[in-house]
Amino acid sequence: MKRCPKNNLALKCFLLLTILVIVSCGTTKKVAYFQDISLEKQSELANTARFTDPVIQSDDILSISIFTIDPTTGMVVNQAASQAISVSTGSVTGLGATPPTSGFLVDKNGQIDLSVIGKITVTGLTTFQARDLIKEKAAIVYTNPNVQVRFANFKVTILGEVAHPASYVIPNEKVSVLDALGMAGDLTIYGKRENVTLIRDNLGKKEFARLNLNSKEIFNSPYFYLKQNDVLYIEPNKGKAASLNSARTQTFALIGTALTVLIALITRL
Repeated sequence: MKRCPKNNLALKCFLLLTILVIVSCGTTKKVAYFQDISLEKQSELANTARFTDPVIQSDDILSISIFTIDPTTGMVVNQAASQAISVSTGSVTGLGATPPTSGFLVDKNGQIDLSVIGKITVTGLTTFQARDLIKEKAAIVYTNPNVQVRFANFKVTILGEVAHPASYVIPNEKVSVLDALGMAGDLTIYGKRENVTLIRDNLGKKEFARLNLNSKEIFNSPYFYLKQNDVLYIEPNKGKAASLNSARTQTFALIGTALTVLIALITRL
């Protein structure tokens, strides 16, 4: 006995609909980091990326503290620092605003102006070199000064497919790509791990780099350690577009199911 052509049509429609639903619900691949790491070769995973101390540039804000044998003498500079400049920045958690940042602004001439000590050129120096220079100048005014210098606005920005995209002010100068992503709450399931974009301002010129979080080679990248004002952008993968169209896909699936049932009912009449 031959099958009814109408029954075959209903079966084909049902199979086609099933395939479309399965494809639309496909899982995202390449989610895990460092997929090429072998348990037998852990000794080869030494971090060879070189860290270089960031240098001070114009518009940076420096936190400078001067301590002397007589603590009241250093208070002149330290109190001035709290009034020098206030800048509001994003919080470390990315969920709110931090208190204003206090410090000495490096002007367009690359100088900071310290009370009593005067103007000092610091651009192109690391914070360690700036510390030694300020200590040398402060020794003329103070007895055995102890100087501390650090960035008050060492900031990186993480955008795109992370849990908490924001600008983050970091309390130390040595921060890696993984550190930054950790502060942002890690990539979402839709983040493109094999193609993370890093944007760096290098002496007024924009520098771009691509990082692959799926490969252990990121530990050898010269961009593994971030610099002041670096921007990380995590591109969405194809699953993101699919999720945005999920409502439409579900609607089409329901319509298709209804049509399949209707065709099946008609063929039985």
